[in-house]
Amino acid sequence: MTLRVAVIGAGGRIGSEAVKAVEAAPDMELVATLGRGSKLEELTEAGAQVAVELTHPDSVMGNLDYCVHNGIHVVTGTTGWTDERLGELEGWLVPAEATGRPPLPVGVLIAPNFSIGAILGMKFSQIAARYFESVEVVELHHDRKADAPSGTATRTAQLIAAARAEAGRPKQQDPTTHSLPGARGADVDGVPVHAVRLRGLLAHQQVMFGDTGETLTIRHDSLHHSSFMPGILLGVRKVVETPGLTFGLEHFLDL
Repeated sequence: MTLRVAVIGAGGRIGSEAVKAVEAAPDMELVATLGRGSKLEELTEAGAQVAVELTHPDSVMGNLDYCVHNGIHVVTGTTGWTDERLGELEGWLVPAEATGRPPLPVGVLIAPNFSIGAILGMKFSQIAARYFESVEVVELHHDRKADAPSGTATRTAQLIAAARAEAGRPKQQDPTTHSLPGARGADVDGVPVHAVRLRGLLAHQQVMFGDTGETLTIRHDSLHHSSFMPGILLGVRKVVETPGLTFGLEHFLDL
């Protein structure tokens, strides 16, 4: 079966790569490309089955609202997700019993990162978390990134914190008593996360673990936007078979 795919945010750096990747995929047909000024109605007019959404936190909810309520599956890499936003999205996908409406047969994948290497780095960090006393996350991105910390770093820290809790490890102790605001990074479930924004970078992350007499660093570097394309195509193929909300491409991998 050939999937009819649209790209929202097709003029962006990742979006333009996604357009080329979908065009090259033998089991997909690119039916629409939306950029600034495009109307979402173009998706339904083109008969899109799946929308690859690569825009901005200010736009993503409106885009998903339209897609979900018009029966279009979505694969989104846009970040800036909060519990409130996730709850609203889940409310669209699985309406409350009081509405009397059945769940919508639509799948939505939210992927903090589409890079297979980055996902493996997150998984390796989750495994290592139970064995080390200390851990900190440093993420480094280009100077035009809108959100900080990155969605990948936030998700990595959440997975680490959950693994530590499951292993019965106590909360990390921070001896800092005097500091400038932000010097110790953001606190994500007890894991310090530091964000660097620098021209010349693309997307990089290192997770540093420490214990008696040793450290372990797990680092991943995306050197070109093409590194995200295999994950995007995998998401498109899997989301049509997975109704409801899926958070993280790792759920579509055999990990």
